Amino acid sequence: MSDGIQPFRIEIPQADVEYLHGRLAGARWPGELPGVGWARGIPPGDLKELAEYWRTRYDWRSAEAQLNSYPQFITEIDGQRIHFLHVRSGQPGAMPLLITHGFPSSVAEFLHLIGPLVNPAAGQAFHVIAPSLPGYAFSTPLAATGWTMGRTAHAWIELMRRLGYGRYGLHGGDVGAGVSGAVAALDGDHVIGLHVVTDPLTAANTATFLPGMAGRLDANDPVDKLILDRMDAFRKEGSGYLAIQNSRPQTIGYGLADSPLLQLAWIAEKAHEWTDLPIDRDQLLTTVSLYWFTGSGATAAHTLYEQAHSSDWGGPPAVPQGFAIFGADQTARRLIPAPDDAHWTEFQRGRHFPAMEAPAQLAADLQSFFGPLQ
Repeated sequence: MSDGIQPFRIEIPQADVEYLHGRLAGARWPGELPGVGWARGIPPGDLKELAEYWRTRYDWRSAEAQLNSYPQFITEIDGQRIHFLHVRSGQPGAMPLLITHGFPSSVAEFLHLIGPLVNPAAGQAFHVIAPSLPGYAFSTPLAATGWTMGRTAHAWIELMRRLGYGRYGLHGGDVGAGVSGAVAALDGDHVIGLHVVTDPLTAANTATFLPGMAGRLDANDPVDKLILDRMDAFRKEGSGYLAIQNSRPQTIGYGLADSPLLQLAWIAEKAHEWTDLPIDRDQLLTTVSLYWFTGSGATAAHTLYEQAHSSDWGGPPAVPQGFAIFGADQTARRLIPAPDDAHWTEFQRGRHFPAMEAPAQLAADLQSFFGPLQ
């Protein structure tokens, strides 16, 4: 292939799988204070059950085969190895769609979304390009400092150029939403439209980083008061994971790289806090396994540090924009700066990982938004 794009297959050595099982079997466990529940982190009982399932019942080889059923590739952009899935549709009029995951996630988040996008029973079909963010999974090792969302956006633009797509759509959530927005702002001449997903709690959490946002909200207005309360709760109780990664990624990285128990807890806690629909436990453990086998818990933390210390959050896109709000309430529209003609869809169920929680609904919304833009 041109521009140094090479086919890739996941082939984790059996010795690495057995080492993981051995580390889980010999894990040291902290004590548990009575009556604490989830208030101070994932409870030992819940984590022990999940760790035992990971060790004795989860089938990594099955997950590996599922991922390898999709065409995968690697290339080097700006000195960084980039891994991506590239699944082409056989349907006429298929649109290239670049989809980007967030934290703490991976391309495994899209395992139940790709099929409905590539081969829908009716409506708009897509050629799906799903890269692993720099420092995540097989987009490792992290080659240098400075991998902010803006730098990643430039890499994504180059990736689409190498693939020969002159026009393409964008979709993302969490960090992936930020990267997608930056791509849309930088490469508007080639972007058909931008579609992002969020939920009210994530929107409020993100608002804590926006200068002046709290000052623009009225504590006497019930909707604004709810937003302010959520922002305050995130600062006091929900942002510890981010604070340590934004300040000491190397230090937490030792634990994430060396302890499968910490890596499991680090992701499983967020899956519990940030979802309200049942998610596929095996799919979740596939993402945890990708972090563990590649040591990317540490490098993902470094990219969060980079963004926290960056002043470049991108400019406003000038392309058609769509927003899917899961677990919707009245707060989201007040927090998201969107053009008057934006495509809005509000779902009452689902939260931070809609591609895992509600892939059929998300696929339908992507079709609804991008279909008329073709």
